[in-house]
Amino acid sequence: MATSRDDMEKQDLTFRRFKDGDHNYSRIGDDIFNEDTSYKCPTYVHRTPPCQGSCPSGEDIRGWLQIVRGIEKPTGEMSMEEYAFRRSTDANPFPAMMGRVCPAPCQDGCNRNAVDDFVGINSVEQFIGDSAYENKYTFEAPAQLSGKKIAIIGGGPAGMAAAYQLRRMGHASVIFDDHAELGGMMRYGIPGYRTPRDVLDHECQRIVDMGDIELRMNTRVGRDVSIEDLDKEFDAVLWALGCKSGRKLPVPNSDAPNCVSGVAFLEAFNKGTLQVTADKVVCVGGGDTSIDVVSVARRLGKLENLDKEVRPEQVIGGYVAHDSAFAAARGGAEVTLTSLFEREEMTATDHEVEDALREGVRIDNGVMPLEVVLDSDGRAKALKMAKCTMDDGRPVPVEGTEYEIECDLVVSAIGQGGDLSEGLESLDNGRGLIDADAFYQVPGREGHFVAGDIIRPHLLTTAIGQASIAAESIDHFLKQEEQKKRPKVDVHHFELMQKLHEANLAPEEFNANDPNEERGTFSGNWAVHNYEDRSSAEIIASDRLFLGHFPYTPRNLRSSYGPSADEVLGHFEERGVGLDTEQAVNEAERCMSCGMCFECDNCVIYCPQDAIFRVKKNQATTGRYVDTDYDKCIGCHICSDVCPTGYIDMAMGDH
Repeated sequence: MATSRDDMEKQDLTFRRFKDGDHNYSRIGDDIFNEDTSYKCPTYVHRTPPCQGSCPSGEDIRGWLQIVRGIEKPTGEMSMEEYAFRRSTDANPFPAMMGRVCPAPCQDGCNRNAVDDFVGINSVEQFIGDSAYENKYTFEAPAQLSGKKIAIIGGGPAGMAAAYQLRRMGHASVIFDDHAELGGMMRYGIPGYRTPRDVLDHECQRIVDMGDIELRMNTRVGRDVSIEDLDKEFDAVLWALGCKSGRKLPVPNSDAPNCVSGVAFLEAFNKGTLQVTADKVVCVGGGDTSIDVVSVARRLGKLENLDKEVRPEQVIGGYVAHDSAFAAARGGAEVTLTSLFEREEMTATDHEVEDALREGVRIDNGVMPLEVVLDSDGRAKALKMAKCTMDDGRPVPVEGTEYEIECDLVVSAIGQGGDLSEGLESLDNGRGLIDADAFYQVPGREGHFVAGDIIRPHLLTTAIGQASIAAESIDHFLKQEEQKKRPKVDVHHFELMQKLHEANLAPEEFNANDPNEERGTFSGNWAVHNYEDRSSAEIIASDRLFLGHFPYTPRNLRSSYGPSADEVLGHFEERGVGLDTEQAVNEAERCMSCGMCFECDNCVIYCPQDAIFRVKKNQATTGRYVDTDYDKCIGCHICSDVCPTGYIDMAMGDH
């Protein structure tokens, strides 16, 4: 509480009103925030930063950035790298993969954009993942099992993430997948120069090595194993099928034999069966899948006088496979990407678009396909296009702007859907997808849950986040516990109490029956003083921060060694180089720690009453670096004004 000197002299009040027995309050509206005569004093309020709020997998991004920069330190002998790995994988077991391929909505939301440029969250996450790979960190699993076993249909990011989370909860699982190897879209939908196979293999195997995660590969549920069989053998089922059926172009003649989907094109390449492509390739899209298609096509190149029995569409359809010797005689292919949207509105990641242009891909923006033009054999020989405008989300051709792009292969990368044939028809919601409720349960099917693209195609990290929530729902179901409403900000939050326990600083247990125990937020060591956690309900915006504290600091960029148009043929090495330790630390230091103290000392330095003080080192930890002596506070608000992170609120200050 803060009270003027005159009032103190007149009323003989103390600053410890509650403790000293003065329980009579005047009207709050008359007292609050009247210049420096106020009952408002500093309260330390934890909120969720927008990076985390924008992350579909709900990672504690601020937390592991704090670890990398050295503010939050591990206990014992654990290294910074391992501690950051443990924190990041609470939500996402694939830091090396997501650090490379996630389009990073977290960076779009970063409050640092209001100062200069976003924090390179992806690059630091890749550093964490690559450090874990180099040091062969493993996951820990509880020794005791629940005795329950869950069937997981799909070994992609959603299925693997669910198996990981369920094993941490003490549940065994069996993963069914119709491929020979784990990874789903990370392996079969993204080329290896973006998701290096040795690192991907390690991140998948690290989950399997937790134990009691059985694999049944090359097994298609519905055909090889029925739904009824699953219900008999398992305590719960998670459908994480993904979406592996590409959509064909909604134009005449799109069923020509050399019109294929982007999903099928990339799967054939990633399986190693597609070694060369056609002379002229046109891909319709504008998202990341289309960029991968055209970039792969430029790398594969063409083969002159390719026999019709081994044309790309024959390989993509699964009828034949190219001999690896084809690669020795290939030449450069002419590759064009078309998009409904202008360059700045394309959904593909900016740097991926830039890489494609540098590698010799032609991009036609703001155009739409009108018709596949056929030759005398019924194969596509050209794609008729036109400039277009958008009307309520639908493209409308501009009359008089029609033109044709010659082609030998047309690739449609305009979206994908699920494959619920061969015994899975009962799960189909009519759109080739599976319905889910708020807890990722399949409506009308007790014990059945769903996660990932089969709900709605989106990002890999979205699938991982859904899997985490689905795993929690399965755990509640197995324990016959009532499902509770999910929090407004549904992410993995920093838990101060958990941190205090980790540092052996947890408050003592409060005995409500002891008449000697005093109530209120006084100095008793059974309470966490002057602290409020609003992280499950509030995301802190940039206007709550003191932005003047942060000088312009350029990003620490990852190095890129992408090939030129003349060098791209046969170039399948990874294009980027991750940050080293020094660069990662420097980039993490750019984080403004929105909604959490980062120990800048501004409040201590600028407090005119010396009311704010550093907590003793042996009692301090993340989130408890400073505290306030309310006996000295005058409610001047300076501490709140100069707090860069928005961690200090002026709230009711009575003890």
